[in-house]
Amino acid sequence: MKLVNPESVHIPLDEAAVARINALAGRQHRANGLIMQFVTFVGGQIEDGLKLLPAKTHAQIEGATKHALRHSYDIAGRTRGGVGKLVGTDRAHRALATISGALGGIGGLPTALAELPVTTTVIFRAVQGVAVAHGEDPLADDTRIECLRVFGSGGASDYDDGIDTAFVSARLALSGAAVNGLIGRIAPRFAAVLSQKLATQAVPVLGAVAGAGTNFAFVGYYTDIAHVHFGLRALARDHGETAVLDAFHDALAANKTPVKRA
Repeated sequence: MKLVNPESVHIPLDEAAVARINALAGRQHRANGLIMQFVTFVGGQIEDGLKLLPAKTHAQIEGATKHALRHSYDIAGRTRGGVGKLVGTDRAHRALATISGALGGIGGLPTALAELPVTTTVIFRAVQGVAVAHGEDPLADDTRIECLRVFGSGGASDYDDGIDTAFVSARLALSGAAVNGLIGRIAPRFAAVLSQKLATQAVPVLGAVAGAGTNFAFVGYYTDIAHVHFGLRALARDHGETAVLDAFHDALAANKTPVKRA
């Protein structure tokens, strides 16, 4: 009997594929470079003072993060055409985010919160550009969901590093409820990273310089993580999820990089 939906036949990993996997593991390890480490350190010092703020303010930050993620999911694809094509490279996204961060830091925490949707959308667009480079349709719903997953990768710290490698097989029903649920799970983690950015922007005027620097670093970090994310997905399409992720985890272990599994 002929199979209606025969299983895909995957190609065994060859030397070239293993080399690509090792390169992706190395890129993830290097993503937490000196700039991100400095941002994390400075933001962490200032964030200790922000912990004294009312609980209402912390809830406001997480609420603003959810709004920013939802906004970027909805609008980033629509800004890739027309004038948006002029901002299509990693360098252009970094420049735009740097300017946005500077403007957001001028007025301290209030303007920094108002600027969050802009920064998040710029990062989302940069991540979409990486998806395109790895053969994915940036406007497809499932690609945009994978872009959201990149925001759940955490940040530069000893206890929160790396990406969730369960994304290759995970599939969500493409519904509004599913997207909102994913955003609800990602927002606290992304808010924790953004709190470092907001901490550095909390002092008016001086926050403009800090905001520019943190945004520059964040675009670089999430772009690197996106290359890992979509690079693994591309390899898994040819070689199978299990083989690719086993090799990737071995490479991470060699680099002593933490692995998060769902």
